[in-house]
Amino acid sequence: MSELEKILNIEADSNLKHFKKGEFIQQPNQLKANAIFVKKGLIRSYIIDSTGKDHIYTFASEGWITGDIDAVEFNEPTTLYIDCLEDSEVVLLKKDHLKEADLSKDKLLQNMKKMSRNLGKMQHRILIGSPAVDRYNYFLETYPELPNRVPQRMIASYLGIMPQTLSTIIH
Repeated sequence: MSELEKILNIEADSNLKHFKKGEFIQQPNQLKANAIFVKKGLIRSYIIDSTGKDHIYTFASEGWITGDIDAVEFNEPTTLYIDCLEDSEVVLLKKDHLKEADLSKDKLLQNMKKMSRNLGKMQHRILIGSPAVDRYNYFLETYPELPNRVPQRMIASYLGIMPQTLSTIIH
C-alpha cells in the first residue's frame, strides 16, 4: 500500500463521500474545509465575481487532490465554490490525516509533491499574458481527458478567454 493510500484509508468510511452531478462539496464562507481527493468523477473549483461571471481555478478528476488551500491550511473561511461536474466519489482529507498516518519525513515530502501538482499546474495556467492558443495547448497537456468531459464554456472560463475565442482556436 502506497503512503498516499495509507492517508486516504484513515477513517475511510467516514471520509468517503458520494456527490451527484451539480452538487456542491463546498461553498464560500464555510468555517471548515478539507482537501479533496477525487477517487471517481470530476469536480471544479471556482469563484463568482461581482458581475456573476464564474472564474474556474482548477478541475480535478480521478487521482487529483484539490481544495481551498487557505481555508484548509490556515483555518480561514472558504472562498471557493467546489462542485461536481459528474457523479463523484471523493475522500475528504483533514489536515491532521498526515499526522495520523505516521509517515516518515521522506514519505511526507513525496506526498506533498504529489499534492502540490495542482498548484504547479495552476501557476503555469495563470500566465494570462501568454497567447490564448498557448494556454489551450497547456490545458490539453494537463488535462488530456477533459475536452470530452467539460463544456467548452467552462474550458474558456478556466483559460480566461471568451467562448468564441476558444471556438476559433479549436477549429
